[in-house]
Amino acid sequence: MTGTTPTSTSAATVATEIVLPGVVEPNGLEVRTRSLPAPAASQVVLRMDATGVSFAEQQMRRGKYYDQPPFPFVPGYDVVGTVTATGPGVDPALTGRRFAAVTKTGSWASHLLIDAADLVPVPDGVAADAAETVVVNGITAWQMLHRLAAVRPGGTIVVLGANGGVGSTLVQLARHAGITVIGTASARHHDAVRALGATPVDYRDPDMYARIRRLAPQGVDAVFDHVGGPGLTQSWQLLRRGGTLVSYGTAATKDETGNSRLPVLKVFARLLLWNYLPNGKSAHFFNIWAGRRRLETFRRRLSEDLTQVLRLLADGVLTPQIAARIPLADAAAALELAESRTVAGKVVIVPGE
Repeated sequence: MTGTTPTSTSAATVATEIVLPGVVEPNGLEVRTRSLPAPAASQVVLRMDATGVSFAEQQMRRGKYYDQPPFPFVPGYDVVGTVTATGPGVDPALTGRRFAAVTKTGSWASHLLIDAADLVPVPDGVAADAAETVVVNGITAWQMLHRLAAVRPGGTIVVLGANGGVGSTLVQLARHAGITVIGTASARHHDAVRALGATPVDYRDPDMYARIRRLAPQGVDAVFDHVGGPGLTQSWQLLRRGGTLVSYGTAATKDETGNSRLPVLKVFARLLLWNYLPNGKSAHFFNIWAGRRRLETFRRRLSEDLTQVLRLLADGVLTPQIAARIPLADAAAALELAESRTVAGKVVIVPGE
């Protein structure tokens, strides 16, 4: 991403940002305007074309995300945008081109500063809102399915929350790889889950796990569980010998008060214990940021995986699951809608007028 010349392009940029001031309801989000400093060496200014609401922001507003920064801060886990200025050492030819990036925070803004090394090109012809649906969701789904669980064609998996942002992407990637999918969702989303190629099961059914076992009596190759809580044991029991449980969230405890790290640490401990059992099964907690201490390797792997997912989107293999498009100024409404659990896919935030 970096060039060999010190040439840079920069101009005063005024950014509109959505600020999370503390533990508040969605309508407690604040809007601020500030002048961004000129991009430093290896940085660019990225104009936001699309960002979105993930489960991380829903946890952050409760102060429940595992390693969120102290309040106040600008949320926004990922972004698709256009480079408008480059700092010293960055190729000026990047200006005007569209990229995707994972940021963890900071993307709920009209403009943001970002390291050029974190940019992943978006293929020509792919709309910003479509690309946004598969940035953090796509990387998470791809790495869990292909890097962590390594499910082979012909296998069977269970996806909890198959109508959600990560879940719907995971279903599509698995079906493309020749994998059978059983997906949980509320009854109103079953048609959508079927359209993605999965067999739906009602997550509100008290016999949900028994129904899944009847669909896969020999056990499944992997379970992808973002819920955690007591049901995690049931997910573990669905696995055949040699199967893999991938836990990637603690939605069951999102409304609990207390230490934000405790639910995750409890899951870690349980998964670690299960890995010592002599049954050939394995259990893992997926964190997209694992391995970031080896920054170059982390960036290369993330770029490779997101490039794969964006290419599948461009080729029509993946269908973007957009629940709604809401202007940045109405970010509170976007967060509230995402938390309502009434929509399928991802709530996308766009610049607006």
